[in-house]
Amino acid sequence: MQNYLLPLETGKVYHIYNRGINGSNIFFEERNYGYFLEKYAQYVGDWVDTFAYCLLKNHFHLLIRVKDLPDTDQESTHLKGLHSSNNFLSKHFSDLFNAYTKAINKARQRTGGLFETPFKRILVKDEAYFSRLIGYIHHNPQKHGFVNDYRDYTHSSYHSHLSLRNTKLSRDEVLGWFGNRAAYADFHDSLYNEQGLSDLIIELD
Repeated sequence: MQNYLLPLETGKVYHIYNRGINGSNIFFEERNYGYFLEKYAQYVGDWVDTFAYCLLKNHFHLLIRVKDLPDTDQESTHLKGLHSSNNFLSKHFSDLFNAYTKAINKARQRTGGLFETPFKRILVKDEAYFSRLIGYIHHNPQKHGFVNDYRDYTHSSYHSHLSLRNTKLSRDEVLGWFGNRAAYADFHDSLYNEQGLSDLIIELD
């Protein structure tokens, strides 16, 4: 049985995911997706290497590696009590969710929480699982019926890895695991049949 609340440790790779309370929506209009990524970059991006993401109406997936903690003054009030990577990064994710929820509540004249707590995570232990997990994350919109073809979905990192444009993703490392862009695309095509991803389906879905 998966331990979905395991600690976030420096240097390790995790599949992070969460959804709206009781499966309700967390993204309501197009601009919400970009705003979430902006807040992610602001609160979390400096402390992780981001390999892949997918944002759907009622949940999201991230594939990250935890970076080393910054050098800190033990007397710093901002970081006091947050010197473990788990506490430090968990607080930054909490800040992300709170900032995004505050903006959504203001825009939609609502109150209360938006995300289920705590957010879940799975430790990624081997490279073969890593590669297939990237495919799983990018195929998620097709799996849930948002598009007929995962390549048509605009709120995932699939096309960012194929692009030559600047990105905050750890694109070179991802492509290095697959070999090149063509191999990356071919691998995703080979997983087009959901049977190739059945062992990766998680309870969130």
